[in-house]
Amino acid sequence: MSTALRAALLATVLISSAVLTGCADNTATTTASSKDLSDVEIPKTVDPDTQITVGSPEIQVALKLSGQIDKIPFKVKWANLSGGPQCSEAFRANSLDVCSAAEIPSIHAHWTGLDTKLVAAAFRTDPVKNPIYELGIAPGADIDSLADLRGKKIAYSPGQAQGALVLRILAKAGLAKSDVELVELPSTGDVYPTALGGGQVDAAPLGGVNIKRYPAKYGKDGGKTIPHGLRDDPGHLWVPTASVSDPQKAAAIREFVKYWARARVWIDTHPEEWIEGYYVKDQGLSREDGEYLVETGGHPAIPDDWTRAIADQQKTVDLLAKETDQQPFDTEILFDRRYEKVGAEAIAGTGAGTGAGS
Repeated sequence: MSTALRAALLATVLISSAVLTGCADNTATTTASSKDLSDVEIPKTVDPDTQITVGSPEIQVALKLSGQIDKIPFKVKWANLSGGPQCSEAFRANSLDVCSAAEIPSIHAHWTGLDTKLVAAAFRTDPVKNPIYELGIAPGADIDSLADLRGKKIAYSPGQAQGALVLRILAKAGLAKSDVELVELPSTGDVYPTALGGGQVDAAPLGGVNIKRYPAKYGKDGGKTIPHGLRDDPGHLWVPTASVSDPQKAAAIREFVKYWARARVWIDTHPEEWIEGYYVKDQGLSREDGEYLVETGGHPAIPDDWTRAIADQQKTVDLLAKETDQQPFDTEILFDRRYEKVGAEAIAGTGAGTGAGS
């Protein structure tokens, strides 16, 4: 077994332990009872001494590059973390107010008793043409379509977007979990490409530069990627309900959503500055990799109506509940609709999309 795979398996044990610690058991009794804030008015102004802690490194860099970071009219403490596992732990420790995350973390937070809200939503204007993930196929796996996944070993990361995508792919192919072998591995770094290249799994969802790098490295042996044909683009600003229950923090978060939306548009309209300032200087990628990510990233859509986003997330909840023996719930409670129009209104007139994509 390779060093990377040994490290991945150890990480899986640690992640599983953390999840079990946060969930006492796998029943509805551990679910969060989310506070209804729909009738609670957010103050119109923010005290400049108000401070929120934000985990969104990408947006932090965009605000620096665009010259907007010093214009934020309150205090922001930046945390170098994002995504579900890191942010949920920080929420539990009361050390984070805002996080960038996909749709799955808020769902699992609810099931583990962590009360959170979604205060911003972003998509891609053409999500099927510009997916976040493609399905990596191992050399010799004999997989040319989703139907060929039957009987195969598939990398699976429960509690993360990639894990939910695997379940959605199986559902699209008319397959049940029992029709395949799910191999639990954390979807970090190059763990999935390494597992594919080494034959530990037959298929795995790959994202970012791994979509480009994996076939370049293993293509001569038969490694490749295939499209899954599903939309996989939801992105959110995610917060603890306690933070938006505090009037001044709620107002600061509303203002931050505006800066977040403008930053996403700036990224889209300044590709050269973004490639150099973020992908090359901040992330240490090659310029070629940065150009690839910009080319395949599509364009942002920030809706002023969350009805479709909530309906789509409900489908995800219902599928996950069925496949993971959890209690289904109404996803409306995850969305703080007081913030529904904030992002779209902040970018009005810029020409950016305000729908939920196609």
